Amino acid sequence: QAYNCLIHFYKRSDRLCNQWCDYLFNSFRNTRILTTPTNRELLLCVLGSCLTGLRAPCAVNLVTSMMVLGQDVWKNWEKTGKTEFVKVLKSLLEEGGPNVAENPHHRDIYRHIYDLIWQAVRDKIKREQVVQCLGELIAFNSEVANLVTDIIAIVDTETVLAEDKKDERSRLTATVREIERFLGDGLLKERLEIDTLGECGILKHPKKFFTTVIKLKTKLFYKQQKFNLFREECEGYAKLITELNQDLSSVTPTYIIEVIKSVIGYFNLDPNRVLDIILESFECQPNQHKFFISLLGEYLPDTRTMCELLSFKYSFYLSSNNEDKEVTPKSLYEVTALLIQHDIMKLEDVYPLLRPDDSEITKMADKEMRDAKDFVRKLNVVSTQGKNDDEEKEKEDRDKHENNQKFGLLEALVKVGAWNHAEKILCQLPTYYATAQPGISMQLCKLIHIILDPVYQVNSGLCPRIKVKSHQPLDNEHAPPQAETYEDLKLHVFPMLLALGPHAQADPILLYKVLRICKTALGIKDTAKYDSEVAGVVVPPDSPLYFMTLTLMDEVFLPSLSLLNSNCCLAEEIWSVLRHFPYEQRYRLYDQWKGDTTTAHPILLRSKAAVLKSIKKLMQRVSKENVKPTGRQLGKLSHSSPGLLFTYILSQIQVYDNLIGPVVDSLKYLTNLSFDVLGFCIIESLNDPSRARTKTDGTSISMWLNALASFCGAVYKKHSIELTGLLQYVANQLKAKHSLDLLIIKEVVAKMGGIEGIEEMTPEQIDATAGGELLRQEAASFTQIKNTRKSSQRLKDCLIEKGLAVPLVLLMAQQGNSVVYQETESDHLKLVGKLFDQCHDTLVQFGTFLASNLSQDDYTRKLPPLEQLLSEFHVNADIAFFLARPMFNHLINTKFDDLRKNDKLWKQRTGAEKQAKHAEAAQLVMEPVTAAVIPIYPPKVWEDISPQFCTTFWSLTMYDLYVPEKLYEKEIKKLKEAPAKLSDNKDLNTARRKKEADRLNTLMERLQDEEKRHKEHVERVMARLRQEKDAWFLSRTARSGNSRSAKNETITQFLQFCLFPRCIFTSSDAIYAAKFVSVIHMLKTPNFSTLICYDRIFCDITYTVTCCTENEAGRYGRFLAAMLETVMKWHAEREVFERECSGYPGFITKFRVTDKATGNDTDTVDFENYRHVCHKWHYKIAKALVVCLESKDFVQIRNSLIVLTKIIHHFPAIQNLATVIEKRIEKVCEDEKDKRQDLYIKARSYQGQLGARKAKMMKESDFHVVKGKKGEEAEAASSPAKKEREKGVEGVEEGEIRSSGKEKRRESERRDRERSSASKERNRDSESKERNSRDKDVRTSRERDSHSRDRNGQGEMGPPATSRSTPTRRSLDPDAGDRDPKRRRGEDKEREKEKEKSPVLDRLEKNEKLRKEKREKEKIKKEKEEKESKREKKRDRDDSVADSSVKKRREETERSESSPTRQNGSEEKRKSSSDRKR
Repeated sequence: QAYNCLIHFYKRSDRLCNQWCDYLFNSFRNTRILTTPTNRELLLCVLGSCLTGLRAPCAVNLVTSMMVLGQDVWKNWEKTGKTEFVKVLKSLLEEGGPNVAENPHHRDIYRHIYDLIWQAVRDKIKREQVVQCLGELIAFNSEVANLVTDIIAIVDTETVLAEDKKDERSRLTATVREIERFLGDGLLKERLEIDTLGECGILKHPKKFFTTVIKLKTKLFYKQQKFNLFREECEGYAKLITELNQDLSSVTPTYIIEVIKSVIGYFNLDPNRVLDIILESFECQPNQHKFFISLLGEYLPDTRTMCELLSFKYSFYLSSNNEDKEVTPKSLYEVTALLIQHDIMKLEDVYPLLRPDDSEITKMADKEMRDAKDFVRKLNVVSTQGKNDDEEKEKEDRDKHENNQKFGLLEALVKVGAWNHAEKILCQLPTYYATAQPGISMQLCKLIHIILDPVYQVNSGLCPRIKVKSHQPLDNEHAPPQAETYEDLKLHVFPMLLALGPHAQADPILLYKVLRICKTALGIKDTAKYDSEVAGVVVPPDSPLYFMTLTLMDEVFLPSLSLLNSNCCLAEEIWSVLRHFPYEQRYRLYDQWKGDTTTAHPILLRSKAAVLKSIKKLMQRVSKENVKPTGRQLGKLSHSSPGLLFTYILSQIQVYDNLIGPVVDSLKYLTNLSFDVLGFCIIESLNDPSRARTKTDGTSISMWLNALASFCGAVYKKHSIELTGLLQYVANQLKAKHSLDLLIIKEVVAKMGGIEGIEEMTPEQIDATAGGELLRQEAASFTQIKNTRKSSQRLKDCLIEKGLAVPLVLLMAQQGNSVVYQETESDHLKLVGKLFDQCHDTLVQFGTFLASNLSQDDYTRKLPPLEQLLSEFHVNADIAFFLARPMFNHLINTKFDDLRKNDKLWKQRTGAEKQAKHAEAAQLVMEPVTAAVIPIYPPKVWEDISPQFCTTFWSLTMYDLYVPEKLYEKEIKKLKEAPAKLSDNKDLNTARRKKEADRLNTLMERLQDEEKRHKEHVERVMARLRQEKDAWFLSRTARSGNSRSAKNETITQFLQFCLFPRCIFTSSDAIYAAKFVSVIHMLKTPNFSTLICYDRIFCDITYTVTCCTENEAGRYGRFLAAMLETVMKWHAEREVFERECSGYPGFITKFRVTDKATGNDTDTVDFENYRHVCHKWHYKIAKALVVCLESKDFVQIRNSLIVLTKIIHHFPAIQNLATVIEKRIEKVCEDEKDKRQDLYIKARSYQGQLGARKAKMMKESDFHVVKGKKGEEAEAASSPAKKEREKGVEGVEEGEIRSSGKEKRRESERRDRERSSASKERNRDSESKERNSRDKDVRTSRERDSHSRDRNGQGEMGPPATSRSTPTRRSLDPDAGDRDPKRRRGEDKEREKEKEKSPVLDRLEKNEKLRKEKREKEKIKKEKEEKESKREKKRDRDDSVADSSVKKRREETERSESSPTRQNGSEEKRKSSSDRKR
């Protein structure tokens, strides 16, 4: 079973087999199974089979462990015991080999023989049998004789001590006497006691033998040999010195050793002193080290003598006997190093002899680190030390290592090439502390020069004509061999460089050599230009020395550069290697360089302190006036420690943003490495987790982030810095839903690409954006950004090469929803709006940059198609079309060119046919786009407008619809006049003047040609639109029975999905949206009502204004301004109206507004009715904006002010509306002056602009024909859409567009609610009148006054009343001013009914009136209660007098009669004061 188990476990694993064997042995031992010889033999047979079958080491161990002799061996000695004993001993001896002392089982062998001898001594086994058994063992292995002798000596001692057992002593002596024949008397005489030898009969005269031994020992060990010292035998020593310092090239060490022996013998010289003289001679001739090493190898008896001698030499220089304070000579270190290198001595024997101890050196290293940290900490502390205190301290620090023997030995070991031994000492000492000593670092650099010389000669990369200094190998066979391959460098050179660390700065030439070898190994070809923005060809990681180069950069090159004083050449050499590594690897190195590496070295800490001290002084002097000198100093500082320098500069820029310009200009003297480190430091500063990115109020972005973003844009534009890291950082931040970092992209694109946001563009500049590229460059540029060609090319190349253009665009496109719904859940609404605007503006800016800088082919190839943007990337339709729009014209023109080339009769085609071909090309290109648009909108949309119309609207731009001819003429005129002005410029010579004139003429011709091409393009697009227009609004209108409802739904879909999303996208799109509405009207598009469209846009803008962000409000304001411009153009002149509106489908309405006096009975709105409609629109806009201004909500007030500012040139155009708005603006200024300063500033700004335009405003009577009573003006303006329900006549008043069925129902419900509220009010009034009859007169008087003011006064929101003296009330309602008497009679009856009801007032005025009435009621109630209390008191007081009650009633009657009059007077005073306040 044991055998089967061992076989099973051994096949599985050795470990299981070992465990099983241990288990077997323990089990057998515990069950005493080994006590039976039969069982023991059986088990040994089993295990022997294991050994034979498996040859397993575990079985051998188990067999050996089981060879334990039990007590049965001694009991059955004669039968089986002797055989078993001999067998076990022989097996143990065989396994251990011939040398018993080294046998792994020597303890067991000792024990068994010891037990056997004691069996004979105790007479348990016959003496003859024991002697015979030992004889067999000695015969088997002669080493057993030594073992038996030692055991007999032990037993001899034990028997001597046991005085009561003399029989055992006698039996021992007898046994020894008999065993002598196997051991020999020499062995016994050497190891046994003399008395025992005498007792055994081995010695016949023990006493005489004892005397002889004593004499021999005294002669050997105690008799002193007398030698002559140096002063006693100068001739002998002189002869010795002469022999040792002769020309050793003619003699051999063997000859010299014989001479030394002869001199020692003849002159009886001290051998130790001779050894000392040999060492001193060796010191004088270290170049003869081969000779002296061989000589010492033959002369030295052992290393102990040499150690004692060296200990005496080294200790002398540190003892008090060294009166001259001599330093341990370097020659002694060198001799010791050579002895250690050639194994004459061991380092372990010499190292303890040297001083100081390792613990003291560790303490010195710790103290130096603490001092360096204190030096950095006390940098800003004013020092009161003397001028030379610091120099003296440095001198003391230098002197304390002057007699450091361990450093001296280490330097000598490196010098002789004993690198293995030197490395051991370096490992025992603090890291980099030893190599910080100049001597050690210089010797190590020399050794590295020698070792890498062959590799450098082959791989230096220098021109063959350049002579390279060569280094001969060391004349020492034990020194490291010179490197021939890169693997040899890894084995020998790189460990030495890593041991040097930053202290390799002691030899800059060595750094250059290693860098050039690394360049060759990595396959980097040397070029003349190392621009920092070009990373170069990335080296693959499997290149030789790839990772070793990174390690050396981290540990050696960059730290060494920090200790070199302004070595820009080395910095450029380092950059020539680093530029081929990915920016991730480079930035990791820079982070280590700035952080961990600097803090690990005291010398780097002190260097850091010096750099910070210098840059602080320098930054205090930076200004625009001294850019050049400060820039040079800044460049010198940055060559060594750019990371520390830029970290401090960026911290200052975050606080003082006015430093950005001077600092950027000062950076022109930096190396490429410094520029790359600057890019890393910028990213590090941007990602500082300890800085809050928003201000403490949580409503705006922090100043430091704005400053850093501005610095990014400026520095990346002016200097060549790689952009990959910054762009990738922004992409990562966007993926992490951090949209604040879009500010960086915005600034970078603005500065580098010259693409600024167009939010602050003037109308003329926005008009210029509709022109061609040249016109945009000449007229639309509104910033001072110039010379962006190179920087924009760098930005474009980086985006394309690194594949970041499309990811950034898509991340920005998806970021808008993230800002609103994910990122800013708990942020202030103002901040949410800013972030959304920033995200949107940056997207537009970035997309514009790509479209303008990439070629059309590249743009089309890189950007995903529209259907993929909409479906796969889930980009909103407005953004998707914005990104895809530049591709459409390119694809259409490409298709048009293909059609033109394939048409052989193209030259014979007419202009109309060519335009038809262009429309055909457009249709072919836009068909897949149309198909992609259909799924993204609800199916109901396509019942009102066609997908083709939606695609057309979103794919066109202002360039396709409009030619800014005035701007072209202006710019061409300017260019024509420019050459004449050149003659006045005295700075230009004749050649340059001519050259500039030619350039201006060429530019003028190009502008003229561009204008011509632009006109042709617009003509083609308009022809295409004329061809498409009939299919834009067809489907539902044709099927629907109610054309009016269909038109409303069509306009709703158009506004919701087309007009509003685009008018708030960009300012140019806002102008485009207004222009497109005009184009639809001018094209006479069927089933499109221009009046309904304008009416829906102007009638209620409250919600639209409220839901906009700040920038969207500005764009919406531009859109309204453009729409109002068109409206007011038609309003201004009848001729223009008749020419552009009369007879157009957009002005046809089924709501007849007839004027029988003029005989106009058509469905088209006439000029006067249109002017009434314009008045209504102005009033609606004013009403909506006043609601926003009075809302107290920040967003509504801000947006309304922005919209008012944008439409200032067209609204308000009526004086009374301007007065109303002016009052509200004044109220905003009063409320927000000490609260929200931004609103206050906007309100004041608008107030000033409004005041400047007052002279240009018109009266209402000039704006439109005013008819009707004053009291009904507010009613007419606020609700101009009335119907004659009783007569069932379908008619509208002037200026009203017919409402849909839903609108009618809503209007009816609103009127019913007003009537019910009026009825409830009347009921409450009647109840109050019944309770107190006296209050009735007061209320009646107040209502009379109120109605009188309503009739005679002027409402704040309504149009101003004309100055009439007649008390009759007239309305602006066209029905009221109609000449038809039949129609007026029905209206008169209706008005008589309406007289009983309170007039329909403006909502704001009504609310004000209700609040005023409530206050009056409360006041009257209070007065009434006071009067009642007075009456009660008086009644109680006068109750006893009978006639007093009569008098009292009379007085009460008189008082009640006079109270209404007094009350009316006070009421009038209160109302007049309230009116003034309002």
